[in-house]
Amino acid sequence: MGGLTKANLKSLSGVRSFERGLGYLDAVSGVEIGDGWVTATVHGTERYEVELTLDGPGGLSGECDCPYGQEGHFCKHLVAVGLTVLAQRENLPRQRKSARDRAHGLDAWLSTLTKDELLALVREQIGEDRQLRRRMELRAASARGDLAGVRARIRELFDIGPFAQYGYVEYSDARAYADQARQAVSAIGALTGSGRAADAITLAREAMKLLAEAGESVDDSDGWLGQIGSALADAHLDACRAERPDPEELSQWLVGHMLGDLDDLTGIDPLDYEDVLGERGMAVLRELAIEAWRGNRTGWAEKYLMERLAKAGGDIDTVVAVHAADLAPNGHTHLVIARELDTARRPDEALRWAERGIRETGDLAAVDTALVDYLCERHAQADRLSDAVAVRRDHFAARRSLLTYRQLRAAAHAADRWSTEREGALALLRADAERRQVGGYGGGPVLVDALLDDKDVDAAWQAATETGAHDGQWLTLADLARASRPADSLGVYLRLAEPLTRQTGETVYVRLVGLLQSMRDCHHRLGTPDEFTAYVTALRTTQKRKRNLLRRMDEHGL
Repeated sequence: MGGLTKANLKSLSGVRSFERGLGYLDAVSGVEIGDGWVTATVHGTERYEVELTLDGPGGLSGECDCPYGQEGHFCKHLVAVGLTVLAQRENLPRQRKSARDRAHGLDAWLSTLTKDELLALVREQIGEDRQLRRRMELRAASARGDLAGVRARIRELFDIGPFAQYGYVEYSDARAYADQARQAVSAIGALTGSGRAADAITLAREAMKLLAEAGESVDDSDGWLGQIGSALADAHLDACRAERPDPEELSQWLVGHMLGDLDDLTGIDPLDYEDVLGERGMAVLRELAIEAWRGNRTGWAEKYLMERLAKAGGDIDTVVAVHAADLAPNGHTHLVIARELDTARRPDEALRWAERGIRETGDLAAVDTALVDYLCERHAQADRLSDAVAVRRDHFAARRSLLTYRQLRAAAHAADRWSTEREGALALLRADAERRQVGGYGGGPVLVDALLDDKDVDAAWQAATETGAHDGQWLTLADLARASRPADSLGVYLRLAEPLTRQTGETVYVRLVGLLQSMRDCHHRLGTPDEFTAYVTALRTTQKRKRNLLRRMDEHGL
């Protein structure tokens, strides 16, 4: 049994997956127990194949081809299979011994067969299993040195036809298509292993194009084609390391590949080829990258290639130049440059770029807030607190929100200037509040939120009375002021409760009961409990059909 226990299953999966696995016990089928392993099928959203390893080097482990399992997690399907096996614990020793006996028996029988008998057996299997036949055809073509044959088989493997309805591979068939395409990757790797790395390079590049074409017609939500693309990239790199192709030609291909439409699936990094390219090839690669970038300084692929090579060479000035050639209007690129210069230990230049980003942003309301935060943090570190306040003030003036108000307050407190800054900030918010129309729904004036955040409840109540507030703000005000202004708070609660009496639903009932409890407290403070009793009695009469509401009221003594 090794480490197969309920405790280990829960430890590997986590409580949530373990509990969800309990609901899949009836979905387990086709359990096959071997010597140290268990395979089964679990029918969930799709049909998933599961394998548990009972006695692995690290103890109990498992694999499942569901999306969660593919990410390396011990999923609910693995839990369900593990629990199914545990339910027949007493039979496991016998079943494992039987599996060992079957394996030995099969091996012994195969050893007795003649060459002709083995060939007949293989041909029989090839005739019945299309996937096996294709794998054997690939191996045969490779062994014969038949490049045309191998190329033809690879084209068949990337053909979406057998999986596509109306020319498109649906999500449910994408995995099966990827399994077929993966055979082509294996064949390319086998070519390299058999001393034909040059052919492997050619076919890997052709396969990348075929994969990109197929990707336009496959629902690859789970990323199967990305895995194939990554495997093709690895196969190409392995072949290049074995063959050592012409460095200049390889450089040209790498740049063309990265600037084309194929790199999204393969993710090839040219620096992985540095040992193959050598100094000459890397020099050509840099020249081609510079030429491409100069031709299109705003192209994402061109910028990424230039930046990647410049960083690898420690050329921070080129990194800055790449970003500076395509500055975002909201200052984000200035921030990227500043952080790159910080990493290179050039803080003065970094600060200048951050300040330039603020200056060059046409609309501070749209500025990247991370740039504002960065600049204020740098000012604070340099004890330039007044400069930090100035940045926060300008940002608040452009984007008047509770967050920017809080940020201005924090900076001004640090500079011991909040009393002065607060007066100006509130004046702006008061002007905004006077211009706006406030209804019962949506956001209310920031002025009320800011005063509440300052713990100035009386000023917030006055502002709400003069300029308006939305219902959520009034409820907060009433809750905070209930002890000092019970009559005013009661008026708010009564107004908010009235529309709820015409609605139904558990959420409505919870809100209404909460308001009733607050009303009761107000009447208690006012010394008018009889008025509350009369209100609740009348409410019960008008709401008598709402049994869930009356039940909740009973639970709270209302």
